[in-house]
This record gives sequence, structure tokens and C-alpha cells, in this order.
Amino acid sequence: MSIPGGQLKTMLARLDALPSGALKRTGRGIEKESLRTRPDGMLADTPHPDALGSALTHPHITTDFSESQLELITGVHETAAGCLDELTEIHRVVYRALGDEILWATSMPCMLPADDRIPIGRYGTSNIGTAKSVYRHGLSHRYGRRMQTISGIHYNFSLPEDAWDAIQRAEGVAGPVDQYRNAAYFSLIRNFRRDSWLLLYLFGASPAVCGSFVAGREHALQPLARGTLYLPYATSLRMGPLGYQSDAQRSLAVSYNSLKSYAGSIQRALTEPYPAYEAIGLRRGDQYLQLATTLLQIENEFYGTIRPKRRVLPGERPLRALARRGVEYIEVRCMDVDPFEPVGINGQTTRFIDAFLLHCLLSPSAPDTPEEIAFGARNQHRVAERGRDPELTLYCGDAERPMRERAREILDGCAPIVAALDAARGDRNGREALESARASLEAPELTPSARILATVQEDYDDSFMHFALAQSRHHAREHLRAPLAAATLSRYAEMAEESRSAQRAIEAGDTESFEEFRKHYISQDLLGAG
Repeated sequence: MSIPGGQLKTMLARLDALPSGALKRTGRGIEKESLRTRPDGMLADTPHPDALGSALTHPHITTDFSESQLELITGVHETAAGCLDELTEIHRVVYRALGDEILWATSMPCMLPADDRIPIGRYGTSNIGTAKSVYRHGLSHRYGRRMQTISGIHYNFSLPEDAWDAIQRAEGVAGPVDQYRNAAYFSLIRNFRRDSWLLLYLFGASPAVCGSFVAGREHALQPLARGTLYLPYATSLRMGPLGYQSDAQRSLAVSYNSLKSYAGSIQRALTEPYPAYEAIGLRRGDQYLQLATTLLQIENEFYGTIRPKRRVLPGERPLRALARRGVEYIEVRCMDVDPFEPVGINGQTTRFIDAFLLHCLLSPSAPDTPEEIAFGARNQHRVAERGRDPELTLYCGDAERPMRERAREILDGCAPIVAALDAARGDRNGREALESARASLEAPELTPSARILATVQEDYDDSFMHFALAQSRHHAREHLRAPLAAATLSRYAEMAEESRSAQRAIEAGDTESFEEFRKHYISQDLLGAG
């Protein structure tokens, strides 16, 4: 089936309105999380390597929830190749600082110790560094530490500024271009939330997990072998009920119909007390247990497959930055780490994401409703747990439809966008990415999730841990064997030292107590325009 003619006409008109060169200047950046492990696959309990600088202030190398969970961050790039080249460079620099440790190659974690022995990120003695650690302690009290050790890839995407004025004129919409840009990004987000299950099917790479991850938890997983649990048709357990989930947050009815409605929803969760978290308490003696007793401590606690983003000023809350200056880019958060790729993602995947996001942006986007949001969450879980089931259906409006039927429509809708991207860049990379997606749709055994299970069963005696450890070791060897220029190592050494100096300056510059800092930060006028 093809997409409706009216929708296609609207999308093509918006596509044609883009200024010459705009498609070559779309921005993308990657944030990739990986656990540091010992050579035997057990979570490392060592501090963040000093050679990598300060996790608080380094521009490219930091930590996520755990002290043992690295987050590697590229800059913004106009090409997928440039973005992946930088991500590869960062990996090679990191490996030269890890000693005998390795980076875990999958989203679902390595062998984990007892929950209270998973180390929480440490960021020094400054107020902002302390706040980052206290926030993570809050996450551990609210959700447990195991869930936070799941790793993923965040994909940041933006259009160049001159594109917005052109699309706005093509639509004949009056008003300031910044308001139009905000509305357009939220239109993209609504469409993405409706159809992001397709990315789980195509690129999900977490169909199995080490049994230590679910120790003491109820689950519906099946045993594959001793120490390995899975679901036969799963694509991304990370994005299903087993992964980034929160019963408390299910009460949030976040609307993406506008920046105002989104900000209002998040603001309420940040300011209204939540009884279960009030019961935890803010502190025990001198020890802080969490930053606040509200449903969300800070904005980043809200779990979602996609976020509107704006770079923040020092000390500024993300929601306040959005309210004051609007959406700058969007962050896709549903991508698994691909264990077959040395940096967790490849160029073909990034090029498909680009086309998919442009499809979400340029296609008409109806307002969301609470009912639709609920159906979307169910679709996400269905594909996460049963995506390769040939009989799978999804909620679409008032009816259910075969998943593959709807997926074909989306891929058909991406075709003209892919053609425009290839024409602008003078290559066939987009077409090849789309053809690969079509092939995976018709032959589920080509998907990463199916390839992982086949490899685990055929080559590793049904052991997810043995497979993941072998892939992790393989990537480590490849990165260490690859050449790295002395000038590159020197540049990163300088960045590491500069980051340590920056942390010391922040610590020396604090003039108030942590409690004063916390109260000031928490009490910011989040939606104020001034």
C-alpha cells in the first residue's frame, strides 16, 4: 500500500521548499553509552579513568548513571561519515586509557553484582557535581540500579536554520519563524512517537539478557540456556516492559501538541509532590537520598523515545531553556547498541534514521490524544517483545492492522525523501539504506535481533554472555590495533587536562552550601520568559 495521495503531496511540497543545500547540512550527533567491564565480563568497579579527564566537564567523554558507564559524545556533523569517524576516534582514545578493561558491546548489561554494589557516577565536590550524584542516588532509590545500567545510543538531529523559513513560506503559515520551528519539531515528535516501533523492528538488538539482570524481579522471559533469558520474537527488550519503564511515570499524560502543552506537563511533574517519593525522603542525616520528592527530580528523569532539546546555559534548567529559546534539535533515544558494529552503529543505520526523521517532519501530523498515546505505548511494547512475529498486529486508529502492512507504507513514504537526499549528496547511500530496511521487513532473519539469537544459538551454546563478551573483546582488539595519530592522542590529553582544570575551577568558585544550591536550582521559574 502507498501513503494517501494528499499526505504525499503535502510532504513533497515541503521537501521541494527546502533551500538548495539544506539537505546536505542537516545536523547529527551521537551519544553512545557503554559499560566498562573486567576481562571476564563482570562490571568494573574502578573509578572513571583519570587519563580520560573529568566526567563533569569533558566535552566528549563522560559517564551516565554508573561510574562504570561511559558516555561518548560526538560534535554536530553535516555527514553521517563525519559523525561516525569522530565516534570511532573517541573509542580508540578511550581504549588506550582502559588498561585490561573493555567496553560492553550490547545494550543489555554484563554480569552485575548486587544492586547496592553497582557504583553511582561521581563528579567531584562542587555543588553541580554533587547534584549529579544525588540525582543518580534518587534514581537508584526509585527504580533500582540494574535498570540504569542498560545502555543505548542517542541520536541528535536538526535542520539548518534557513530551512525553517522556506518550509514556512511553502505552507503559507504566518507568524515568527521560531514559533513555526517549535511547532514543526513537535509535529515531527508526534509522528515519531506513532511510528518509532519501526526502528525497534529494524535495529533492535536486545532480544536476550543475562539472568543477573532480572535477579529477584518478576518477568515473562523464557530460558534459552542456563544464565540466558530471551523471547523468541523479541527485537528490543531494552524498550519493552523490562527496560526503561516507570510505573509512576505512566500517570503522566504528556502532550506533544505544542511546546506550551509539553512544558506544562513536565513542569507539573517537576513541582507536584509524589507520595511514594515523599516516603523515601529527601535526606537521611547529612546524606541526600534524592534531589526532590516530586514525580520527576529533573527533566532528564522523564523516560521517552524522543525529546525536544535546547543547549542550556550554566545553571539553567533544560525546560527553562526550551521555554525561553525554543527547540534547537531533537534527541532520539530508542536505538540499541548494535553488538556487530565496533562503535555500536553504522552509516547505513544513521542514513535511514535521517530519512525517517525527515519523513516524520514533512508528513502531516494530527494532534495527539491520551488514547493515542496509550495505544502507542502498547505498540512499542508489542514490537519490542514480538516484533518478528509474522502475525503481529498494531493499533492504528480504531482498528488493528498487520505490522508489516503499516511498515511498508512508512518505507514507501521515505522513498522520495531518500531520493532527494541522494540527489543532494551525489550518492546512493540513502537508497541502499532503504533497500536494506525493505529486505529486513520481508526477511526478519536479517534484523540484528534475529542475527544475535542465531549467533548465540549456533556459535555460543545458547549463552548471551559468551556472545556479548566475545564481541566486546573483538571490538577492543580492533580499536587497539587501529592506528591513532600522536597529534590526536595529544589533543585528547590536552582536553583531559583542561577538563580537570575546569572542574577544579568550578569547585573553587562555589560560594553557597549544597542545600542553598539545590533549593535555587529546583525553584527556578521553569516556564518564565525572562
